[in-house]
Amino acid sequence: MIPYWMSRTQLMLGDEMLKKLMDQNVLVIGLGGVGGICAEMLVRAGIGKLTIVDNDVVDLSNINRQIPALHSTAKQPKAKVLADRLKDINPDLNLTVLEIFIQEELTTQLLDKEPWDYVIDCIDTLSAKVFLIKSAMDRNLPIVSSMGAGGKVDPSQIEVADIAQTHECNLARYVRKRLHSLGIKTGFKVVFSAEKVDQTKVIVTEKAYPKKSLIGTISYMPAMFGCTVASVVIRDLMAKD
Repeated sequence: MIPYWMSRTQLMLGDEMLKKLMDQNVLVIGLGGVGGICAEMLVRAGIGKLTIVDNDVVDLSNINRQIPALHSTAKQPKAKVLADRLKDINPDLNLTVLEIFIQEELTTQLLDKEPWDYVIDCIDTLSAKVFLIKSAMDRNLPIVSSMGAGGKVDPSQIEVADIAQTHECNLARYVRKRLHSLGIKTGFKVVFSAEKVDQTKVIVTEKAYPKKSLIGTISYMPAMFGCTVASVVIRDLMAKD
């Protein structure tokens, strides 16, 4: 049975396609400004089985751009806060919540744990991001990766492209360089923006650990990235045999 709350999606996609989405098993790693809204859009679109991964807690500085971040949720685990929200959207959602920091061994275990229909990379630390991408590609798992939304204000410049076609994005450049050293130059989709970043909006600080810097953000850009990532996943899953 398709529940009533899905009726507008049912009208849009039809019974067969919506039931197909309800059978999909998706992994989202990283629940910040991009990953949080991406996970929510997947659930609202009808994805029936979801695993969300993040070990961070809500900080007040997250409120300007992250779905789980409110004054009332400060210092609470992002994964738990988001899980409660997702289950409130779809009480029948088959949801797995992992409050872990993705490291190489855990990444390997996680990717081998289930037959994932799609892997979504919303990680903002370079080494973990590259290892996840490489590991997913080694297993022939469909993966889409979000590049940097920080320092950007113009949503009209957001693009979906193969990693090889990215430009004017520092994170994408670093990812390409690391992957080139591993023999990967192409083969997976990314969401990125070619908008140039004003470097005065970036500060180097130890408070950014494990990253080396903080970058200014505006409320809507990470959400726009997250919605775009979700659209890639939904459209690819609908198109697959």
